[in-house]
Amino acid sequence: MGKALRPPGWLLLMYLLPGLAIYSKKTFIGLDNYLEIVRDEVFWGSFWNNVLMTIYGLIGQVVLAFVFALFLMSKLVKWKGLHRTMSFFPSTLAPIIIAFLWTLIYNSNYGLLNELLKALGMERLIQSWLDLSGPIVLLVSIPLSWQNIGFFTLLMLAGLSSINKEVLEVAELDGATGFRKAWYVIIPLAKPTLIVASLLCIANNMRGFEHVYAMTGGGPGTSSSVMALYAYESSFLRFRYGYGSALAIMIMALTLLIILVSTYLLQRKRGGDGGEA
Repeated sequence: MGKALRPPGWLLLMYLLPGLAIYSKKTFIGLDNYLEIVRDEVFWGSFWNNVLMTIYGLIGQVVLAFVFALFLMSKLVKWKGLHRTMSFFPSTLAPIIIAFLWTLIYNSNYGLLNELLKALGMERLIQSWLDLSGPIVLLVSIPLSWQNIGFFTLLMLAGLSSINKEVLEVAELDGATGFRKAWYVIIPLAKPTLIVASLLCIANNMRGFEHVYAMTGGGPGTSSSVMALYAYESSFLRFRYGYGSALAIMIMALTLLIILVSTYLLQRKRGGDGGEA
């Protein structure tokens, strides 16, 4: 049925001819776009913001998700199904909705954060939060972590549930409880899950775009700009399509490099730990 509805090739070519006739005159500039990227301070500032978002994401998503997973596995917690559902609910929302909600929370006039500070008698801390250039990357990273922490919590629960319960019981009999059991027993056994979660978090934060675009547009100035947003602005606002394409390739290359280095370091550490055992 799909082939029957597909127009013939010559017709598609006819549709493309007007555009090709208008834009067919090109000037080959070689590697000039990439040389410009090397000297582009805004791009490298955006890259650093992505790195910061990744660091914040590893703490706010992977680490906290692991803690929440341990909490949900505790025998003291009731209504575990409800907790899992509520923690995962933000992951089902579109990023633009998350950004809108947190923009309201950060609002300087009627935002929940300033109202809470006012109720606690801490009026001196009231700010126009999204106008702060210093902690702005952290502020836009919090909604991203809030949205994704439920997904990583379920991922951690799946990994922790595969741990042999007899091993945990023996550890408790040997006196390993609480933090000691988590550090010396659970974390080493859950390393494969932690590695997968970390790599997913790195990839997700290095391509971050929606939350920053909706909340700050990269501002104040370019203090919260990220690589994908800068490539979008270069291509569709400044109409520098060649430079935007070069930026996209550079983003892919840098992200892949960071993922490969992270994979090597995580696997090496895992192998080293295994060798010692």
